[in-house]
Order: sequence, then structure tokens, then C-alpha cells
Amino acid sequence: MAKEKEIKTNVMRLLDKAKIRYEHREYEVDENDLSGTHAADVMGVDHRMLFKTLVLHGDKSGYLVCVIPVDDEVDLKKAAKVSGNKKVEMLPMKELLPLTGYIRGGCSPIGMKKAFPTWIHISASELSVIGVSAGQRGVQILINPKDLAGYIRAQFADLTSGT
Repeated sequence: MAKEKEIKTNVMRLLDKAKIRYEHREYEVDENDLSGTHAADVMGVDHRMLFKTLVLHGDKSGYLVCVIPVDDEVDLKKAAKVSGNKKVEMLPMKELLPLTGYIRGGCSPIGMKKAFPTWIHISASELSVIGVSAGQRGVQILINPKDLAGYIRAQFADLTSGT
């Protein structure tokens, strides 16, 4: 019987090279629901520990990345303020792959084509482990948020509505 090949994404290779500890989890993808909420449900993990990666464009700074809990929505005013912009807007979906190298549902804050200023929601700093995309739909990495922030040079900030 052939052994199933273990998935090793570019994100995992980068973390291995940097000697940063992580665990990876795979889950069944529903092409009709690419949300992080669905991923958390299928993986059976607390929604507060699974984070999604959003790419935005600021009027002064250019592109930036916000990593927020999967059930939350980015507060554009808060994102603008922490990033030194007057206004930010979500990146149009058609621009995601050419800019980052990732597709919707598989965008990771690690290993984008170019390093962009990145902020991780402050709630992550209170957790020992968070999950983010491993750069491919259906694969997440579980990582210490402080290790993640150090590796991608991210800052923790309040980025969502109602927090």
C-alpha cells in the first residue's frame, strides 16, 4: 500500500528553514464556503484561535496585511489609523494572486511575494497558539503568535469592530 505523501507548503518550508516550531492541520475544503469559520468548524477548533489574512491598500502606505480572528471583520478606520493612513480599502480579489502569490482561502501572512507591513489582532498576543493558512486551501499551521509576529515583523493591534 502506497504511503500518502505529506503536504509541505512553501510556508512550512520557510518556517522549517527559520527553525520556527509549528504544527500543520489539513481539513476538507468546501469550494462553496472558503471562510475561516468553515475551516474552524471542520477542524474542530475554537474560532477565536483561527485567524484569516486580509490584504488592504492604504492611501499613503500602499499595501498592508491584517491578520484577524476568522469570525471578525476588519475595522477599516482602525486599520488605517495603525498603519498611518487616512483611508484603507480591501484589495480587490482579482489582485490577490498577482500581488501575494496566494488565492482566496489560502492566503498566508508568511511567504508573500513581497513583505508588506503586517498587523495581527491584539487578541492573538493573549494566546499560546493561533492558526493561520499554510498558503494552500485546506491546510493550516498552528504557531505561537509571538513567533509568527517576530518572523514576519508584525505588530499586534486592535483591528476589528467591537473590540
